[in-house]
Amino acid sequence: MKKILTAFILLFIIIIGLIYWSVSSTDKEFERGKLINIDNIELINFKDYDSVLIAASMLYEGENIKEFIQGEQYREAWSTPIKAPVVFLDTLFGGMTIIKEGGGKQTHSLKLKSPNGIMYTLRSVNKDPKPLIPEFLRVLGLENIVVDGISAQHPYGAILAAKLAESSMVIHTNPKLVFIPKQKLLGEFNAKYGNRLFLLEYESDSEKNWTSLENIIKIIDTKDLQKLKFGNPKNVMINKKALVRSRLFDLLIGDWDRHTKQWGWAIQKNEGQYLAFPIAADRDNAFFNIEGVIPSLIANENIEPMLRPFERDIDFLPGLVYPFDRYFLLQTPKAIFIEEAKYLQNKLTNQVIDNSLRVWNKAISNLDGKEITEKIKSRRDSLVHYAVEFKKVIDERGELNEALKGSEDTQISHSLMRCFECQ
Repeated sequence: MKKILTAFILLFIIIIGLIYWSVSSTDKEFERGKLINIDNIELINFKDYDSVLIAASMLYEGENIKEFIQGEQYREAWSTPIKAPVVFLDTLFGGMTIIKEGGGKQTHSLKLKSPNGIMYTLRSVNKDPKPLIPEFLRVLGLENIVVDGISAQHPYGAILAAKLAESSMVIHTNPKLVFIPKQKLLGEFNAKYGNRLFLLEYESDSEKNWTSLENIIKIIDTKDLQKLKFGNPKNVMINKKALVRSRLFDLLIGDWDRHTKQWGWAIQKNEGQYLAFPIAADRDNAFFNIEGVIPSLIANENIEPMLRPFERDIDFLPGLVYPFDRYFLLQTPKAIFIEEAKYLQNKLTNQVIDNSLRVWNKAISNLDGKEITEKIKSRRDSLVHYAVEFKKVIDERGELNEALKGSEDTQISHSLMRCFECQ
């Protein structure tokens, strides 16, 4: 018994030692992208450049022990140089106006408005996880566990997700990769936003329609959709087929982070009736790749059930069902789930999935394309089963007993707080 206890203590010490070795590779918590072949960025006149060669981040580089303990993830994609166009906001689409800074926890973002009234957003590719680091990890010197977790996100996953969404007839925000140098228009934002890599995409809250849908009067967030419903209880509906399709598409691409504030709604008005079409925004966690000892433990369904890895099969589907789903889809017939699953299966053929990789830089496609497309195909083949199970979990959990995230202070009826069709 004494030998067993000694061996256990020794094993524990070895594991703790490996963890600290793993996290000691860097003490940085945030790093901008690295420009290639440019030594002094402050001396460069970027108006002489139409594009730059840049690596999204070198922060996640690591040796074998780090990859074993914290996972291989998408480390190589983050550090692989890609070409990005140089963009100046004063000439983009006729000249942008900065409206305000976004409020994301990890992503630095700026909301922009073009002369024709269409809203856009700049979302940083490299993330800043400092607000998410618990104090106890800082005390223990283990904050790198959270910092390094960003390597599970694919830096260019949103671009591939948009291409697949286009093939699936799912409304998307059309993200494009851009490099934003320091410039006069940024003003006070230069220090934080200048000389960085961003995704430029449509904003999911806009007075002007940017979708291909007709008769759209505005694009609003979920809170404003609830207000519209409260004021017009019998005349406001959501397009359930479109929402089911969007949520099943999320399952296909492994996007587990789909809370309420990541959705917008295009409001179509016809003869006094309002029909809301869902718009999924923020694809940071598409193709989320969890590997390694620590991330795998954290993602265990008994520890963090909503942090789901992107594997060939969905291992714990209840973790992917949000209050958002119960709120909007509780009374949706199972037949719609099955119908939309079959629709996506027919749309996303092997050829369509393989061809979608063309939106990526060839080096990135060669790194991660084969593994990601194989996982999508596997999930697609089982999508009808997942759709039925998804519906089953929604029904089992039933109506909400608290307000949706982001709409806690919205003045609506108690019944409308429980579900969208509960009035």
